[in-house]
Amino acid sequence: MIQINDHFLKLRASYLFADIARRVNDFTEANPGKEVIRLGIGDVTEPLPQACRDAMHAAVDELGERETFRGYGPEQGYPFLREAIARHEFQARGAEVRADEIFVSDGAKCDTGNIQELFATDIRVAIPDPVYPVYVDTNVMAGRTGPDRDGRFEGLVYLEATPGNGYVPELPSEAVDLIYLCFPNNPTGATATAKQLQAWVDYAREQSAIILFDAAYCAFIQNDDLPRSIYEIPGAREVAIEFRSFSKSAGFTGTRCAWTVVPSDLYASDGRGGRQSLHALWNRRHTTKFNGVSYPVQRAAAAVYTPEGQEQTQALVRFYMENARIIRDAVSDLGLSCVGGDNAPYIWIQAEGSSWDFFDRLLNEAGIVCTPGAGFGPCGEGHIRLSAFNSRDNVNKAVQRIRSALA
Repeated sequence: MIQINDHFLKLRASYLFADIARRVNDFTEANPGKEVIRLGIGDVTEPLPQACRDAMHAAVDELGERETFRGYGPEQGYPFLREAIARHEFQARGAEVRADEIFVSDGAKCDTGNIQELFATDIRVAIPDPVYPVYVDTNVMAGRTGPDRDGRFEGLVYLEATPGNGYVPELPSEAVDLIYLCFPNNPTGATATAKQLQAWVDYAREQSAIILFDAAYCAFIQNDDLPRSIYEIPGAREVAIEFRSFSKSAGFTGTRCAWTVVPSDLYASDGRGGRQSLHALWNRRHTTKFNGVSYPVQRAAAAVYTPEGQEQTQALVRFYMENARIIRDAVSDLGLSCVGGDNAPYIWIQAEGSSWDFFDRLLNEAGIVCTPGAGFGPCGEGHIRLSAFNSRDNVNKAVQRIRSALA
């Protein structure tokens, strides 16, 4: 009989969000008449911007005519989108990123999970705690870890994010090769200053390490003094790969469009001590395993950068950030300590006792679905995450229920 990849068996039997779904389903079956408001998984609720819809319709019409029909597009993305991303997202903020260093994809989750394929299985990997589960699980699947011991996998270096350090991990005390960072952070909503990121870049350069920088929520940064891209930090092009997405800022969670930046001057060593271009390797992987994002979706994404698209997407961001303010104010009024909600759409709340117990309390007493922090790692225990992605009516109802349940 053919043998499976045994590394999959190291993974926990249930994925965090599958556990949540099971508990919510049990609750709704037991309480068929009770409305549930979901402030857990970070899925958007507001419609696609009109500029994106118009561009998508026009692109579909192009595909309906022989003269303008398009088949396979470039796997890396159409030049019109790559150039718009480079100009608006990076060059406008003084970050040196070229269009040919941008790889358009169908999601930052896919890219952050797939990028580890470029690296050897015996490298030392540093991962924050709490953490977006994809970073950990894909390295487990690849065989870079031992078994799970009390919520942590042997072989990984965990970077603790706690109230004591403002949920921004400190530099590791031991040498590592690959570093995962996410700012604004999912799940904590914490942000990093330019000075803090400079310390990470300097460390990576000293250690010849690579930083995988997840900036999927950078559009929600309200404080212009905070960097949106790691490439705003001197020296980052030599040590960092960055991941971005249209999912939350433009409502593309169902439409699927994102991008990854791999600078052309980013190198790693091979088994013989030679230098290899990570840009070339990612291009090879990308063209081998991916056929590109559809033309109508890329046209819709490019419309984000039109004057109308900018106005409409910024309105979406303002809408969700007002939701975040409402939630954060209510939580603070109840005397609970929290971060996020000011430069990120997530509010990370310190709860008394078990985070799963707090999850059950909010679900059973208020009909509110949150995300228990324990699902993001041991340092997440004693916390919950609330998401600002919902309608204003639901957010207002949710905070009233939370006030009543926790008063």
